[in-house]
Amino acid sequence: MIRSLGMAAFLAMAVAVTGTASAQSWEEGVHYRKLETPVRTASESGVEVAEVFWYGCPHCYNFKPLAEAWEADAPDYVNYVRIPAALGRSWEPHARAFYALEAMGEREKVHDALFDALAGERRPLNDGESLADFVADHGVDPEEFLKNYNSFGVNAKMQQAQAKIRGARVTGTPTMLVDGKYAVTASMAGGHEAVLKVVDYLVEKEHNAGQ
Repeated sequence: MIRSLGMAAFLAMAVAVTGTASAQSWEEGVHYRKLETPVRTASESGVEVAEVFWYGCPHCYNFKPLAEAWEADAPDYVNYVRIPAALGRSWEPHARAFYALEAMGEREKVHDALFDALAGERRPLNDGESLADFVADHGVDPEEFLKNYNSFGVNAKMQQAQAKIRGARVTGTPTMLVDGKYAVTASMAGGHEAVLKVVDYLVEKEHNAGQ
């Protein structure tokens, strides 16, 4: 009995040590990057987790269900936002579509479909008119969409988003930004699942620092 209890205690200690080692295994400059200059977050309170993505990115497409599951289980103090990247001219129409749909309150209606069409099927939806026809097939008013697509408000949102992306020195997607201070990518973390584990670590770090 004493021997059994001793083994149980040993196993418990081993698990504790393993957990501690795991928590400490995420190294700055190896698994994530600290930004030289923090970028502005959308909210003053809580911890912001920003997913920088492109609708046509196959890696973003594969990462999407993992990120959505993480978001659904995230603590209440996490502010999860999505930032459409326009790292090349061909990406700009898709980022603009994101903000146009957001302005209309229709983004959730078409978000999955745009990923399926652009990353999954590689459809040539590369301008406002083709995107307007596409969203119309999903119950969105195409004329209202184009009005927003070309609006001053969407232009401003685009400029703000791309300034944040440039400030964080994002060069690929998907990239996760934590509280405007840290960037995490799959190549650094060691895969999509590892990205979210590093994000967990950084979120807890930032939350504890703010207490």
